Amino acid sequence: MSVMHNVTKAVHDRVSINNPHNSYGINCEGAVNAMDLNRDFSRVVVAGRNGIFKIYTVEEDDFTEKFNLRVGRKLNLDFSVSDVAWSHIDDNILASAATNGKVVIWDLNKPSKSKQDFIFQEHTRTVNRVCFHQVEGNYILSGSHDGSLKIFDIRSKRVASTFSVGSTSIRDVQFCPSNFNYFAFAAADEGGNVQIWDMRRLNSPEKQFTAHGGPMFCLDWHPSEPKWLATGGRDRTIKIWDHALGKLLHSVPTIASVARIKWRPERKYHIASCSLVIDFSINVWDVRRPYIPFASFEEHKNVATGIVWKKDDGHTFYSSGKDNFLYQHVFKDAIRPADKVVPDGLDVSVIGHVTQATKDKTKSLEKKKYSMFSKQPDKGDQFIDAKSFVFSYTNCHQLLSMEWFVNCAKQYILHGRSFEEMCEHNAQVSDQNDRFQVAQSWRMLKAIYTTPTVTKNLLRTESVMSNVSEKPKDKVNQPDTPKSAEKDKQTIDATSEDDDMTDTDLSSIARGQINPPVEWDILFGGADVEQSFPTFGHMEDIGPDFKLPKEAFVPRHEIKDPSEVPKQNNQDSPPLSANETEANPSNNHNSKVNEDINMLLLMKEVEISEFVFTDCVEQMLKYFAEEGDVQTTVCMLVVLGERRPKIPVDIQDDWFISYLELLARFKLWTVSNTLINLSHLGSISMMNHQSTTINVTCNQCNRVLTRVGWLCDRCKSVINSCAVCHLPVKGLFVWCQGCSHGGHIKHIQEWLTISKQCPTGCGHICEYT
Repeated sequence: MSVMHNVTKAVHDRVSINNPHNSYGINCEGAVNAMDLNRDFSRVVVAGRNGIFKIYTVEEDDFTEKFNLRVGRKLNLDFSVSDVAWSHIDDNILASAATNGKVVIWDLNKPSKSKQDFIFQEHTRTVNRVCFHQVEGNYILSGSHDGSLKIFDIRSKRVASTFSVGSTSIRDVQFCPSNFNYFAFAAADEGGNVQIWDMRRLNSPEKQFTAHGGPMFCLDWHPSEPKWLATGGRDRTIKIWDHALGKLLHSVPTIASVARIKWRPERKYHIASCSLVIDFSINVWDVRRPYIPFASFEEHKNVATGIVWKKDDGHTFYSSGKDNFLYQHVFKDAIRPADKVVPDGLDVSVIGHVTQATKDKTKSLEKKKYSMFSKQPDKGDQFIDAKSFVFSYTNCHQLLSMEWFVNCAKQYILHGRSFEEMCEHNAQVSDQNDRFQVAQSWRMLKAIYTTPTVTKNLLRTESVMSNVSEKPKDKVNQPDTPKSAEKDKQTIDATSEDDDMTDTDLSSIARGQINPPVEWDILFGGADVEQSFPTFGHMEDIGPDFKLPKEAFVPRHEIKDPSEVPKQNNQDSPPLSANETEANPSNNHNSKVNEDINMLLLMKEVEISEFVFTDCVEQMLKYFAEEGDVQTTVCMLVVLGERRPKIPVDIQDDWFISYLELLARFKLWTVSNTLINLSHLGSISMMNHQSTTINVTCNQCNRVLTRVGWLCDRCKSVINSCAVCHLPVKGLFVWCQGCSHGGHIKHIQEWLTISKQCPTGCGHICEYT
């Protein structure tokens, strides 16, 4: 059974190769942290923390240095710049954010060499971002690590407004485009929250919602969509929000933390981004196709720190980086990752369904014919639709089913019983799931590491034969006395109830396969065996001077060839005939005993070397891992315990992590947690001790409550009161991670069914999931 889906998306934005702009760059002789363009895009300013502060003129194919603002003798932290902004009204006014908490105003019209005009010293910690109002050129907005937002007035040289957000650091601020909302601006804090403020309202933000699970580093208003706001953070994701509803519209995953984002002019769905670490390229994304960059620019050799688009020109932008370079990029030089992607794909679900995505070559798009009266498409903005067809096959469930994996994971026993019991139980579980090779491997482990009976039988044989070697030679050759004959008769009568010992029994004894119940005295006929010989379980009774003899008994002649049967002790006596043997049963019995002794002697001559099982177990574990069966490998490692072979720790880490990922895909959380607790690796056993604490913040001052979860040490307010009924919550307390307000589960659930805003009136859009 198969199901087909047709997916069509615009994937290309071709530009004319005759674009007059070119890509070029210049070495700024220092790492650049921030940059900005003036109103008519004729000049660009670059600044950094190491004192670099220059202004370049943008030429047709090069940058020309115009000003170096780092002049004079007083070179202090005011020149260590974290951000810089150019006025939208006056081309001679700039503002820079310093790492010492100052906001510095620069006037390029000053006749002196130093262009520093005025310094605002209102912030107590590093200022992360500054920006000018698009209409009111005298207003500068700043956000700092001290958890405050300030609007400075250049004319009066004072602070016009202060907005407090608590103890959370502000990473980015930006005025809303004036054609949408004259008084609004947005702020991104380190807690991952977006705050929409009104300049006329200082107490609290108009709207607030949680955008990211960690610190948020940047945001940007859409130039043409009044409700769209883009954010980026440490969670390696670019998110597009409808800030009016607090609704997520699009999400773009990246490979590293997002440092800067900027919407592309004249393109509704295109946004550019650069990373904070690892990734040095600047990617332009189509938010409708989030997993592959629409275009990529790889000129920078270190982390890019700034992106500025040329106004009303979606094909040219400027960037700076920590590699000391300032670049102008044009789209005709961009790398198109989507052009190099194979259009076919194949994947298998955890329940055995197969999905295939392929490009339909038989039904390619037909080329449209244009007449002389129809409008030709612009070569600089040509979209080509790419079709892909997805096929889902559900009739291969039995072949690719992973039911055996789930059953084995649930039924395996990894602790709480003896080693032999666990191996046998796991082998039976494998048999029940038709995994016979795995079952045999479990039984091999049991046989290898369980004390065999071979050692006991060999030790008993050594003891018996050593005692025979100590008997006098003349006594061995003497005929049986009446007393000894009577004793032999008693011995034979005592053992007559058992089966006769045959050659096969003795051979099995020599190989250690059986443990005979009969006494070893029967092998020696009428020999007077008065000494009791030690067994395997009583080796501690043997004296310190006891040594096993090299031979079972003192040989009468030199044994040269083990294959040759030794001659009888009495070489002078002629061999007995068949009649004589039948007539004399004692002689028959003695010859049988001699043959058994000779066989034991032959076994003694063969040196059995000690077999090293550890190498075989290690090879078996690696074999299963290479075959993709990490379940068997990891479970055997846990069951072996201290018996496990010495395998490199990093390899074992990979095995455990792979198995835990598979358990997570099947949602076997209990099995996964049990495995983590039983792991002998420190990196694995600590996994369930990480990220298990959720810090509650005060709903009044946003301070993290570390000492007590219901009382704020700063404002001394109790936070466990219900926002609906205003009574203390005794029991389960549910709260919003965005605004920290909450209450009884039933009251909050009922409230959110009729309204999406917080019941306290703070304006936050809460969501109950």
